[in-house]
Amino acid sequence: MFSSFMMNAWIVATIVAMLAGVTGFFVVLRGNTFAAHALPLGTFPGAAAAAFAGVNELSGLVVFAALGVAGISQLGRRQRNDVATALTLIFLLGLGTLFLSLSRDYAQGVYALLFGDVLGISRAEIAPVAIISGAAVAATALLFRPLLLSAVSTDLAAACGVSARWMEFLFLSILGLATAMALPVVGALLVFSLMVGPASAARLILGRPLPAMLLSVAIALLTVWASLALSYVTNWPVGFFVGGLAACCYAAGRAFQWFAQRAQVPSSSTSALLG
Repeated sequence: MFSSFMMNAWIVATIVAMLAGVTGFFVVLRGNTFAAHALPLGTFPGAAAAAFAGVNELSGLVVFAALGVAGISQLGRRQRNDVATALTLIFLLGLGTLFLSLSRDYAQGVYALLFGDVLGISRAEIAPVAIISGAAVAATALLFRPLLLSAVSTDLAAACGVSARWMEFLFLSILGLATAMALPVVGALLVFSLMVGPASAARLILGRPLPAMLLSVAIALLTVWASLALSYVTNWPVGFFVGGLAACCYAAGRAFQWFAQRAQVPSSSTSALLG
């Protein structure tokens, strides 16, 4: 489980989990779950475009992530955000179909980007993932208060001199980087669950923003680590365990919230009687 080829998987999965936990908190808080689902799907064709152009796969993913962010933010000025996100996704998937048809040799790599290939990570890929992920986490930390204000109340953010539109664009840019980094690890169809599942559970358990974000990171780390271990033991896909465990984390969060609310009802009734 901790052999030389598995160490690359453990390192990169840990980096991606930390990134997903941080960005996922704001995905849930800001209601950007559709964008978190659409950006990975619209980004993975960038790998086919990179193969067709003969450049590094990561550069193609980042470029298509940038196209997705630009499309959602620009179209969102004239359309509802969900409509803008859908139109951008359709356009990027259309480009992906074109590049896949032009570079038939890359068709075998589509499965890996859809469902993840964490065990195929090479040592040379660790540094770029760590650098870009670190930049995304640092940007989120610097923008923590403005992002929080614009998510809670646009009027309050405006009163504090924070532009909600600019915060939306900046956060989508961070989200685009995060999805581009996570694709080779958990795949386009499951990066959504890694971002949303742990963060949703953390929000149900803790109400304060910073502790909830830290809990989101912890749950994401446990999800990825457990998924790697279970995949090694069973020889089943890592993505299956990521999606299943993320859903279980959310269910556990809902159960915790239900029990917490039930515990408050008797104490409130007793206080009212005593009062």
